[in-house]
Amino acid sequence: MVDMTSFRGSVHKPQAPTPGWLPPIQAVGTERPWVWLAAAWQDMMAAPAISFAYGALAVISSVVLVVGLAMLDMEYLLLPLGAGFMLLGPLFAVGLYETSRLLELGEQPTFGKVAAAYRRNGVQIAGIGLVLMLAMLAWIRVAFLLFALFFSGEPPALDQLVDRIFFSAETIPFLLTGTVFGGIIASAVFSIAVVSVPMLLDRDTDVFTAMATSIAVVRRNIRPMIGWGFLIALFMSAGMVTAFLGLALALPVIGHASWHCYRDLVGRGR
Repeated sequence: MVDMTSFRGSVHKPQAPTPGWLPPIQAVGTERPWVWLAAAWQDMMAAPAISFAYGALAVISSVVLVVGLAMLDMEYLLLPLGAGFMLLGPLFAVGLYETSRLLELGEQPTFGKVAAAYRRNGVQIAGIGLVLMLAMLAWIRVAFLLFALFFSGEPPALDQLVDRIFFSAETIPFLLTGTVFGGIIASAVFSIAVVSVPMLLDRDTDVFTAMATSIAVVRRNIRPMIGWGFLIALFMSAGMVTAFLGLALALPVIGHASWHCYRDLVGRGR
């Protein structure tokens, strides 16, 4: 395991005052996401079967989704659904959080232990899952409206999708509008989910406390969180543009690193 205090600049800043019903929030430097990624890599090497099983599942499910949309002539949904996958990512990665948690405790993760993680605090985890699902449905609804508005109800076919969306001057307003709306939804989801799902897995707490803690973390660590959000988007986007094969590595890395993000930023107590 990576010694989280052994990196230059890793000493926490003084804790920020938080409401009495929230746990203490740590403030960290902008370099900290790289520490989480380094710790994630060590977790992957310590439990490669589980980590890459999650990655393989992401690749297979993505390919099945693409084939299914192509068969239904709904290829235009590839981009919004790809973005929606990032919104649901924290819920999908519960098993990776559990793997890192067990390694932290000195236990050997197994598929059985990881599968059982979803039952710990299951009602509250299902609650945050519902919130994330509603956010994804809202984004899909927005995407439908944007496609209807900018493509006159006739979305481009798969063989024209990339050219018409990314290399056509007429779609610049579409890209700008989609980026603004998508960015707003993604930022909101990131704020409520960046540490809330690992927290629900780790503690006997409720979904509202977990989301409030996550928002407090983002407010206290704006710069590191902007950097972390950018790295998540970069890794996941790279995984998708490589015909989804890159997700085999990107998903477990981000999943394990998200656990270390939570453990680094949310103090014990209360």
